[in-house]
Amino acid sequence: MDTSTWTLRLAEPDDVEPIAELRAVVMRPDLERLGRFDEHRVRQRFRDAFVARHMSVIVTEDRFAGCVALRPAEDAHWLEHFFLDPELQGRGLGSAVLRTLLARTDAEGEPVRLNVLQGSAARRLYERHGFTVESEDPVDVFMVRKPRTV
Repeated sequence: MDTSTWTLRLAEPDDVEPIAELRAVVMRPDLERLGRFDEHRVRQRFRDAFVARHMSVIVTEDRFAGCVALRPAEDAHWLEHFFLDPELQGRGLGSAVLRTLLARTDAEGEPVRLNVLQGSAARRLYERHGFTVESEDPVDVFMVRKPRTV
């Protein structure tokens, strides 16, 4: 599958279940490693947190490829729910989406915050894009990226 061409579209209520399922698949290995995987809770936490106006669906070749949310907050934007279909990971799609979102927040002069599970491979993606550790606990690593001047 060609991941070089992709689009973001606003999420719709019908996207909740496919995204909740993708979240469960993507997060399962890390949550199991941390002893925190719960088949029901992993999906329900997303359903409870879903806000369509902040969520985008990633589409490539007219196919659901993943999702990402960029939620404005008082002192930064929060990058949340960034999940890609495992078949599409490691092909540059995540970096391309992240670069696009960071260009937007850089233009606004806003920092971006996120949290990633301890030991998650996604942390390397975020570090490559300028995120640094702000704090951590036994489960989560909280990261921030200050805006870049254009």
